[in-house]
Amino acid sequence: MRLLSATAIGFCFLSSAALAVTPEGNWLSEDGGTKVHISTCGGNKLCATLVWLDHPTDPATGKPKTDKLNPDPAKRARPLIGLPVVNALKPSGLNTWSGLIYNADDGRTYKANLKVESEDVANVKGCVLGMLCKTHTWTRAK
Repeated sequence: MRLLSATAIGFCFLSSAALAVTPEGNWLSEDGGTKVHISTCGGNKLCATLVWLDHPTDPATGKPKTDKLNPDPAKRARPLIGLPVVNALKPSGLNTWSGLIYNADDGRTYKANLKVESEDVANVKGCVLGMLCKTHTWTRAK
């Protein structure tokens, strides 16, 4: 009986470890227009930077797009490519991290959860007031 219990415990431990999937790498947004690079920062926290846009230039100016909707006027001239959009998401469960995410499309920061569903699929849920939420599916960029 002890051997069976130890084996079962070991199997459960290995199974949960096998389910852990790294979020590090490049991810393409649901609409295919944005790519972010996720990396660890500050220990086991996650950060993400915008690294690619399908339309990187502003059609009105012909110059690289900027963070023009940022509520801080001093940040509106910074380029979108290279912009940090996730800063220090903390682990909140198996394959799940929670914290804040910045949306340059509207200049707002939202409470967010990132859940890696598989090696190539992650769901990002952003919420306003903790109850108005929207989920986007990201796919790992090859």
